Amino acid sequence: MQLATLIQPLQPLATQGSMSVAIECITFDSRQVQPNTLYVAQKGTTTDGHLYIDAAIANGAIAIVVEYMPAHIIDDISYIVVKSTTVALGILADVFYQSPSKNLTVIGITGTNGKTTVATLLYQLAIKLGYKAALLSTIENKINNETYTATHTTPDAISLQRYFLEMIKNDCQFCFMEVSSHALDQGRVVGVHFSGAGFTNITHDHLDYHGTFDAYINAKKKLFDGLSKTAFAVSNKDDKRGAVMLQNCKANKIMYAIHTTADHTACIIENTFEGLMLRVDAIEMHSALVGEFNAYNLLLVYAIAIELGWEQLSVLTAMSALQPAKGRFQFVKSTDNILAVVDYAHTPDALQKIIITLNQIRTKNEKLITVLGCGGDRDKLKRPEMGRIAALGADKVVLTSDNPRTEDPHTILEEINGGIDLGLRRKVTIIEDRKQAIHAACSMASAGDIILIAGKGHETYQEVRGIKHPFDDFKIVTERLN
Repeated sequence: MQLATLIQPLQPLATQGSMSVAIECITFDSRQVQPNTLYVAQKGTTTDGHLYIDAAIANGAIAIVVEYMPAHIIDDISYIVVKSTTVALGILADVFYQSPSKNLTVIGITGTNGKTTVATLLYQLAIKLGYKAALLSTIENKINNETYTATHTTPDAISLQRYFLEMIKNDCQFCFMEVSSHALDQGRVVGVHFSGAGFTNITHDHLDYHGTFDAYINAKKKLFDGLSKTAFAVSNKDDKRGAVMLQNCKANKIMYAIHTTADHTACIIENTFEGLMLRVDAIEMHSALVGEFNAYNLLLVYAIAIELGWEQLSVLTAMSALQPAKGRFQFVKSTDNILAVVDYAHTPDALQKIIITLNQIRTKNEKLITVLGCGGDRDKLKRPEMGRIAALGADKVVLTSDNPRTEDPHTILEEINGGIDLGLRRKVTIIEDRKQAIHAACSMASAGDIILIAGKGHETYQEVRGIKHPFDDFKIVTERLN
């Protein structure tokens, strides 16, 4: 593509050099530059792409997008100055790959908890109803029935457009994708043409990155602020920020709720380990998913399906066969009836909701044993709160290591334990080694007891000092119980 055509939507502040050169590749990583590449000097969270302009040119870049001119200008290199290289990258990727998301129905899901479940269930639902569909999620990316490894909740701007192009080549009609607050803040979805968006909820998380809760909310809100008049926005009326998400949103606004009136409502008739019996818009349905938090997830899936124009009874019938995402309330029973639940709950709200759900279902003749850790190099403020929630809701608590990353695991455990009242610390056992902690919880359990292993869910590794070691909560507890 000719450079002049490629940069036309950018409205550059300045240009230097020829704009008639042919561009064969675009990238923001100087290591991926090949001959005839347009290199975008993007400012990231850990480094600045402007520092690698010389390396990009040495590798074959013929055009550079910058926020300021480098000190050393090369005559036969084209330079384009823009206000934000992050925004420019998304626009350039969309133009370079010929706007593939315009030929898809792309639905974005954001919120603190439930993104993976909602996106996965929507994908499953579309497939069951006979549509060709794709999924971009924390756990995996799928195009029809082919699976690709996911490295981020939301891929970078260039990878996104490549995925969309692949979806078009495979005749996909729909793409359901998680949209994280990091992705929104970093402009990864700039250039994506969303047909609709859904909001799950918002609670304490990622303050290590966003700094304040307001900044976190505003990052999420960007998804809805960017929707067009022809799109739709579905938000949780029961969440006190549900209405805030739709302020300044130009799209058709739809609300869903369980505890108040809304465009779409659900009532929980029964909640057991066998699943949920719901009344959705006055029609009863059963789901294999468990807990009120999943009732909200299912209601959002239903509301989006209706907005997509799918037939109501077909949707509800197919929803009864949907399965939870890996590591989301995934459970196994031993021969002596010990139940182990593995869940990704890594925020105070998610942990509280799953503990409440387990306490609502159990008869109280059983013990609830919770295995809990918190990730290193992440929001430290939530650690004591998660310890407090676990100790209040469970009969026994085993504090252990999660993904300590570069932090001292012992320090993390002390911070979690610091939130637990002294009178409740008799419930607490601290075992740093996570495998030993899971084994210990199993040893504490008797017939009928429930073990909740929270925090890592679908992850198949434990990250320590930059190295990811194989580790699977579900596999370990299944082997131990059997």
